[in-house]
Amino acid sequence: MKKILTLFAVVGLIVFSSCEGPEGPPGYDAPIPFVTETTFDFVGPNYNKNVSLTGMLSGDNILVYELVSAPNQTDKWALLPQIYYFNNGTETAQYNFSFSKNNVTIFVDGSLSDLSQLPSNFRIGKTFRIVIIPGDDGVNAKKSTSKSDYLDYNAVIKKYNIDDSNIKKLN
Repeated sequence: MKKILTLFAVVGLIVFSSCEGPEGPPGYDAPIPFVTETTFDFVGPNYNKNVSLTGMLSGDNILVYELVSAPNQTDKWALLPQIYYFNNGTETAQYNFSFSKNNVTIFVDGSLSDLSQLPSNFRIGKTFRIVIIPGDDGVNAKKSTSKSDYLDYNAVIKKYNIDDSNIKKLN
């Protein structure tokens, strides 16, 4: 009798362990979060740059950082928007951005009636990093951090486990 029960147990284990349920939905293979970099000139009449993106989900978010360090220094990044004052503080201009699922627009806005009057170093050869982060803030994050940590590029890179050693550069 013990042999028959043991045989039924073994057969039952084999039968039930090989059963599979229905296949779940396909996973998402895009590298979210990730960083890309672009350098360009702001020229009139619109003083903006459109950057096409792929792989973004509708709930994902964008952070854009301006390179603010001088040449031959360690890279320092400032979260947009960034406001600058000109003409003894009477005029302002700022870098800002807007985004949709497939596009980021980085633009200059300001109180000057003619943005071409901005210094050339404000308009020419500007470098920005675009960081795409998941809308579900916790799936890829190492730990919970406050919203103020988004000001710090390095904290964002660490939070979302992003390898920024080989960033894709866009024209």
